[in-house]
Amino acid sequence: MSSTQDHQSIDELMPIMALPTMGMPASGRKWQLREADMRAAVTIAQQCGLDPVLSRILVARGVNADQVERYLAPSLRNELPDPFVLKDMDRATERLMTAVTKGETVGIFGDYDVDGTTASSILRLYFDEIGASSLVYLPDRISEGYGPSVEAFKQLKTDGADLIVTVDCGATAHEPIEQAAHDGVDIVVFDHHLMNGPPPDGASAVVNPNRPDDISGLGNLSAAGVAFMAVVALNRALREGGYFKDRQEPKLLRFLDLTALGLVCDVMEITGLTRVLVAQGLKVLGGDGNPGLLALGKQAGMKGPPSTYHMGFLIGPRINAAGRIGHARLAYELMTTADPVRRGQLAERLHLMNAERQEIEADVQAQAQRDIEINQRHADDVIVTAGEGWHPGVIGIVAGRLKEIYDRPVIVIGIDGDVGKGSGRSITGVDLGAAIGAAREGALLVAGGGHSMAAGLTIDREKIGAFRRYLTEKLSASVELARANRTLSLDAVIGPSAVTKTFADMTATAGPYGPGNPEPTFALTNMRAKFTKVVGKGHLSVTLESETGDQVRGIAFRAEGEPLGAILTSGQRFHVAGKIRADDWRGGDSGQIQISDAAPAV
Repeated sequence: MSSTQDHQSIDELMPIMALPTMGMPASGRKWQLREADMRAAVTIAQQCGLDPVLSRILVARGVNADQVERYLAPSLRNELPDPFVLKDMDRATERLMTAVTKGETVGIFGDYDVDGTTASSILRLYFDEIGASSLVYLPDRISEGYGPSVEAFKQLKTDGADLIVTVDCGATAHEPIEQAAHDGVDIVVFDHHLMNGPPPDGASAVVNPNRPDDISGLGNLSAAGVAFMAVVALNRALREGGYFKDRQEPKLLRFLDLTALGLVCDVMEITGLTRVLVAQGLKVLGGDGNPGLLALGKQAGMKGPPSTYHMGFLIGPRINAAGRIGHARLAYELMTTADPVRRGQLAERLHLMNAERQEIEADVQAQAQRDIEINQRHADDVIVTAGEGWHPGVIGIVAGRLKEIYDRPVIVIGIDGDVGKGSGRSITGVDLGAAIGAAREGALLVAGGGHSMAAGLTIDREKIGAFRRYLTEKLSASVELARANRTLSLDAVIGPSAVTKTFADMTATAGPYGPGNPEPTFALTNMRAKFTKVVGKGHLSVTLESETGDQVRGIAFRAEGEPLGAILTSGQRFHVAGKIRADDWRGGDSGQIQISDAAPAV
């Protein structure tokens, strides 16, 4: 390519690089374009025949010209590593193979969330297919809490388990694992949570990509991802040992929709192997997927090809509802039962249970917001709100919603008697988990821990005030800095003609999107709302009009009465930022922009 051609190509792309001047955005975040090497984007556009906008999206996500083909067509054949790169996978596989070939019963102890129940389901379905005996124990969130216990392991042994496998827990369960070893029961751990020290003594194997001595580079796998790698490893060992000489070998790809669901709902970064597993899992769900997930998706009103949105916001919450306000075994049974009648009953029950969960959640959120407003806690850099009888199964969701409303870390505590159970959600740049850990070490908490963006705790009622003051003192500086540096990353500035289904489908080819691979956000400049209408619960449906008279449909969720709604209904010119979606209501090639922010034009 000549220098002249090079400059012409870059010039053609320059319009998508120019942000207009603007007033203060509704979100308070500074708009900025993602960094991307324009020459690399030009090279990809020309060599691969891609739209310049898609080329820039890929470059901004670290994809070079040599990687484009494999990136746009993610394949397990190309990307699945040897499962034995995971530390202890060889030991885990050897012990499981012994259990299978000797006819032992494997007890599966899983967590009660989506990741734990999908991982448990993967193992149970696999063992059923190969004719191995297994049983599953899922703890009750309220009465038993997170992770293994001595009592639960003893119950599994009493029920006939010769070997116990933990999924989505166990990596730090030293006491119950040591006791099980003393009682003569082997334990294999499949987990992904961070470990500060060595694995529990007495465990036959601890497979955890986030254990300190694991060098697999697969730390972005959730428990469902680890479980899938485990059945790949075990299946290979059984094949090589002649186990399938006289029996049908399972098709492991059929477990990928369960794997993807666990990965998406545990908010793993959609990069590397995780992105490939999710992409393939969505294909499985869109075809001959897990019957339970399909039944639940139907109840949830899922339409069109499956996406991470469907998994994260339609199917996932209904699976989680079981563990939050009922028992996780209902969700596990939905994913594993062969009875279509029972499957339909469970799907309907989980759907209704999710509606009940939403009502409980809305009530707790309303009470928490009243506490925050009456006591002016919204002025605190870290909001700690507490109330009597707040359901522990929804406080984490409420904390996340309040964090979005007040744009600062929020901890919601449900009090029962003299003790409170709390859950917190943070903002980018503020390490809430470390602060909770320090509060625990300082004897302000009975228990507590987590990671930078989310944490849980147990606290004596009388110490809530001191805990609130402690967090404010410890985190104020980082909260102020994080809020001052808030940004909204944009992938391009586009014209109204780009708001089409074709454009949405084109940008979707760089997905699936999620944490680590965010869905592209675009800006439309110098627009005016020709028509606005409140729809649903505070959403604004708008018809946007450009300076040249081109019109675009848009939707701004929960914008009524908010700064975003005020800009959209101001009658003045403004810029909008959002995601481009197909307009299923109008059909054809119609598109709309899902508006996430707006700023006055200057």
